[in-house]
Amino acid sequence: MTDPIADFLTRIRNAAKANHKVVEIPGSKVKEAITKILHEQGYILSYKFIQDGFKSTIKIALKYHPETRISAIKGISRVSRPGLRKYTGVEDLPRVLNGLGVAIVSTSNGMMTGKEARAQKVGGEVICYVY
Repeated sequence: MTDPIADFLTRIRNAAKANHKVVEIPGSKVKEAITKILHEQGYILSYKFIQDGFKSTIKIALKYHPETRISAIKGISRVSRPGLRKYTGVEDLPRVLNGLGVAIVSTSNGMMTGKEARAQKVGGEVICYVY
């Protein structure tokens, strides 16, 4: 696998479309940071990091609307990829769906949303869009 972050996002996207309650994903520090942001922004219900020696796993409980069973994640897409990195300055940070979605950005201060990066006046690599 050449792009583990794209695999992470694809597993979440596929589980949400298939109405799964829980999805298990091989873990890493970058995936942990993205998962924490998704939980803080209200896109996932809960998460759990499981460490088995050298191997780590992330269990994510997906969030659905209680009556209609529609996923909280309508779309999740990778922006910067290994073949074409997308870096942006603070003045050019993207707004997803005119502020309704979230851009996850990897900055020198760590992984954060586009709104937080704008507030801290730092740019970085745009990892993905979530809406």
